[in-house]
Amino acid sequence: MLYWLLYEKLFPFFHPFRIFRYLTFRTAFASLTALLIALFIGPWVIQKLREFQIGQYVREDGPQSHLKKTGTPTMGGVLIAIAILLPTVLWSDPANPFVWITVFSTLAYGAIGFADDYTKVVKRRSLGLTARAKLAWQGLVGLLVASALVLLDQFKMFSTRLSVPFIKSLRPDLLWHGWPSTIPHLGLLAFLPFVLWVMLWLVGTSNAVNLTDGLDGLAIGCTIIAAGALAVLTYVSGHVVFADYLELEHMPMAGELTVFCGSMVGASIGFLWYNAHPAEIFMGDVGSLALGGAIGTVAIVIRQELLLPFIGGIFILEAVSVILQVGSYKLRKKRIFKMAPLHHHFEQLGWSESKVIARFWIGALVFALFALTTLKLR
Repeated sequence: MLYWLLYEKLFPFFHPFRIFRYLTFRTAFASLTALLIALFIGPWVIQKLREFQIGQYVREDGPQSHLKKTGTPTMGGVLIAIAILLPTVLWSDPANPFVWITVFSTLAYGAIGFADDYTKVVKRRSLGLTARAKLAWQGLVGLLVASALVLLDQFKMFSTRLSVPFIKSLRPDLLWHGWPSTIPHLGLLAFLPFVLWVMLWLVGTSNAVNLTDGLDGLAIGCTIIAAGALAVLTYVSGHVVFADYLELEHMPMAGELTVFCGSMVGASIGFLWYNAHPAEIFMGDVGSLALGGAIGTVAIVIRQELLLPFIGGIFILEAVSVILQVGSYKLRKKRIFKMAPLHHHFEQLGWSESKVIARFWIGALVFALFALTTLKLR
């Protein structure tokens, strides 16, 4: 809104407002705004959650040291969502469709997490929505996001061509653009590969962040690093010179998501202030699913979803550890790890919670830096 008011409406009358056209300026101020919002309203949110007795229920089969966290205010993801979305609306171009698609995805996944957290609070247990119900709703949101992107592709505002790390010339298109003239009976099957692809990444990313949220500050610290890497990627993808130099798919309108990523960095830092060990508040599923949906959507829009395993390397490792653990136990009746997700395995090995968090943050940083190096190693 500030972009629309100060630049598009008032710039002709007051030329210094031209500074609001620059992404770097608006991203920096969006990040600062998000940080201040999180810091200032954080205590109020924590107090309200305590008044409503919205506390965390810790799994009894987990590390026994975590039982003392029972009752800590949860659903702090509401604070994260507010701190991300308000600065995004204030500092981004309201005419940009990619901003609203990402905002929708963040809110929709956050709503699924809210329902899950609310169920846990009402039933006073550590399990919320059933896995089938959660996956169904996550898949539906992924379908809606994919449909919106397909529509933008038809208007030449989005590209469904996939960017493959390390291989510049390989850019497969997940959408059959020859339909209906070349294959009259193809119908909706022309859109199916891209739609399934988007659904897979969004469901996977949102659940991966959710599984990582098991220690104080772990998930939000990794989110800061991932959002920072995405901010760089969105900026260079929207910049004609950088995109041409790095041989990326140039997407001018997608560059506006740099403001959203900046807001995510600022909001995450502000939330970490209260979520650092020992945590005063937990993000809950409302936060982890919203952040996972946001990260996945941004990566898909800029066609860098194949970099997600590196941008969010720790998230992926946590999810893979759960898949391997469950699969191994069902097939062989043996466990690979002492406990899953992976951070609990290291706790069982004797690492302190603070050590696990710090070392996982270091790992997340290494993964993100590697993701950025692939921009030149193509």
